[in-house]
Amino acid sequence: MDLRGASAEALAAVTDELTTQLGGSADPATVADDLFRVATTLRTEGTLRRFATDNSLPTAAKQGLVGEVFGAKVSEGALAVLSSAVGRRWTSSRDLADTLEHLSVVASVKASGSDSGRLADELFAYAQAVKDNPGLRDALSDPARSLADKAALVTTLLAGRSLPATVTLATQALSGSYRTVLAALSAYQRTAAEVHGEGVATVLVARELTATETQRLTDVLSAQYGRPVHLNLLVDPAVLGGIRVEIGDDVIDGTVSSRLDDARRKIAG
Repeated sequence: MDLRGASAEALAAVTDELTTQLGGSADPATVADDLFRVATTLRTEGTLRRFATDNSLPTAAKQGLVGEVFGAKVSEGALAVLSSAVGRRWTSSRDLADTLEHLSVVASVKASGSDSGRLADELFAYAQAVKDNPGLRDALSDPARSLADKAALVTTLLAGRSLPATVTLATQALSGSYRTVLAALSAYQRTAAEVHGEGVATVLVARELTATETQRLTDVLSAQYGRPVHLNLLVDPAVLGGIRVEIGDDVIDGTVSSRLDDARRKIAG
């Protein structure tokens, strides 16, 4: 998550508070749901959001108000995170809600436990399904359909074949806090990897890689970038051969189709 100034410092402090709560008796899945609902409320209730982020007000007053508003509606763990958040300085009032949504994703990743790698894979696979299916993409972005209707569609598609955390985050991506559903899913997957100190590489190949090839590529990229890398593999026979890797802002294109395109441009030029 990219925040500046005071908000970046606040994010670090509130993330520590979340870690403390999840290290105790707080249930990660419950905290995740609660933090997302609080983030949604803060986005829709401008007066409450401005009060909670007003740096001129005493911290005790802000914590007292959010305690009155949310205390009976959220778990103790989520309330502790929220109380910590409103006690911080924020560069922009929107940053508070964005941070709470980000931390709800972190808690969802924690709720998936040892399946966090599978969670990242399922988020990517679902995002590809949305991208490749215009009918589904239109249904999820249709302003005439209610959020509950869209959520029911997502649940029907994923429930029983995906992790509960995947269903939660896929539903959460419908909220409109990101420009598109695909943008939300991409951000959530990055967070899922970052929770474990990983980067995310999208790899385009002409055929399925073997387990050995996948591990070798993972090892090479991890060594190159100085941290573990989670691979998103895409198979497209049109690339003919070779490999294309996107990781962050870096693009390494060694596909045969790319080389042929370069040759054609040189000949045409």
